[in-house]
Amino acid sequence: MTSLNKSLAAAALVFAALLAGTAQAAEHEIKMLNKGTDGEAMVFEPAAVKVAVGDTVKFVPVDKGHDAATVKELLPEGVEETKGKMNQELILKVDKEGAYVIKCTPHWGMGMVALIVAGDKPANLEAVKAAKMAKKTRDRLDAELKALGF
Repeated sequence: MTSLNKSLAAAALVFAALLAGTAQAAEHEIKMLNKGTDGEAMVFEPAAVKVAVGDTVKFVPVDKGHDAATVKELLPEGVEETKGKMNQELILKVDKEGAYVIKCTPHWGMGMVALIVAGDKPANLEAVKAAKMAKKTRDRLDAELKALGF
């Protein structure tokens, strides 16, 4: 094989790997609801999702009066906090491994919390488990951690 052919073959492999990586990215949808399918009030549904780095998560306001916002202290290191507008979709791109805690700002104290986890061993998992919050929120977040195997 000539050096030109080797270079072309290497370039083709790199290109194929890049395409494979982007083709695998998925979009997950989480609904913002006044009442979940389980009868609970003020919920994200699903409340916990496991994703891959590169995936996106779209928060959809099915019922009015909700937003989606990251909790600054409960994000992977280096991830910028983000906040959607009331009654509007928010698309969150998952760029780093870790646990991402999302709240509905007006219903945070009522337990409206979602958990997104990218990777098998989130570096910020202990911070998420130890964070202080309202009892209803803590109980729901603990249930979400358990549902994802943490």
